[in-house]
Amino acid sequence: MKITGIRATTVAVPLEAPLLHSNGAHWGRFVRTIVEVEADNGLVGLGEMGGGGEGSEAAFQALAPYLEGHDPFELEALRFKIANPTASLYNNRTQVLAAIEFACLDLIGKHLGVPVHDLLGGRIRDSVPFASYLFFRPPGPGGTVPEVRTPEQLVEHARALKRRHGFTVHKLKGGVFPPEHELECYRALAAAFPGDRLRYDPNAVLSLDEGLRFGKAIEDLDNDYLEDPVLGLEGLRAIRERVNVPLATNTVVVNFEQLAANVLRRAADVVLLDTTFWGGIRACVKAAGVCETFQLGVAVHSSGELGIQLATMLHLGAVLPNLTYSADAHYHHLADDVIEGGPLPYEDGRIAVPSGPGLGVTLDRGKLAEYAELFKELGGYPYDRDPGRPGWYPIVPNERWADAESPLAPIG
Repeated sequence: MKITGIRATTVAVPLEAPLLHSNGAHWGRFVRTIVEVEADNGLVGLGEMGGGGEGSEAAFQALAPYLEGHDPFELEALRFKIANPTASLYNNRTQVLAAIEFACLDLIGKHLGVPVHDLLGGRIRDSVPFASYLFFRPPGPGGTVPEVRTPEQLVEHARALKRRHGFTVHKLKGGVFPPEHELECYRALAAAFPGDRLRYDPNAVLSLDEGLRFGKAIEDLDNDYLEDPVLGLEGLRAIRERVNVPLATNTVVVNFEQLAANVLRRAADVVLLDTTFWGGIRACVKAAGVCETFQLGVAVHSSGELGIQLATMLHLGAVLPNLTYSADAHYHHLADDVIEGGPLPYEDGRIAVPSGPGLGVTLDRGKLAEYAELFKELGGYPYDRDPGRPGWYPIVPNERWADAESPLAPIG
């Protein structure tokens, strides 16, 4: 089997409402580039990549000469062909490699008639648990979806998601409002859902002092972990030494050099593995093996997926014996998807691992065309800007918080 071509299509898939985060906002849609790698046996492998609100078609088309004639089974050769560690200092292709690796694994699975998890050692679980992943947000289009700003609104939002999807773990994406307001919101979640687990992630924008205060203030709660309260391994280490809550990161342990540094001088207790950030599913499996050896916790990170990347997360989660935490997913915030059958369903807070050949998902050509047109109509957007706060941009540590007292204006 040889690769004969590659196609890339950027889509904009609507969210139920815009989502706020410490660096800006998801502007009411996820912009993702869908990758199709064609082989000489007629099979097509699927991949997916984000881009901070922008399309990435040109990056994939530029790699067509690298791919033509390459055997999809030769994944280690592909890694160096596309993302040579020295050459990539000039053109960071790690995430591009990930999307192509997804597609090659999909091709291999389809060619052999087996699911991707069988190529990774075989699944040890049939479904993967997920956290609710709660965001502060302005109201959705036409006001049909209410804002989430106050503790009461946050609890009601979490309650609705729990009823709908069965979540028993709740992650609050913070770093938007002043820390004391977000602490009030977080403790309101704990009071509303006794017995459920909690996690808080302000995307590394708290000062060391604020991170310590927040961490000490939640020590009595049922926390999974405190994720990236401050920036950097040294900052995390300073908090870990003084706060009795496990520390997690998806920001400063995203490659093997950083993982080694964290093993030698532990700063994070839990590593969130992202199939895009790490350069593919296989890299995440390798990293999980290192974590198993050194007794680091493992979770699966979400970078804003549609159904193709969600499938990569599910196959990863299926094969990791040391996946002891629920995965993250933005998935339930989507209004639609580009895969046949629509969005994959949750049941009791879990999503079943696809069992079909390859990734086990199929493109819905009609949806792909519809949301490619929507991207052409709306264009991209800067992920690191909040259109509700014109002229604002994030700094680290942050001191430019959104106003928690005033209702949030709609975006768009």
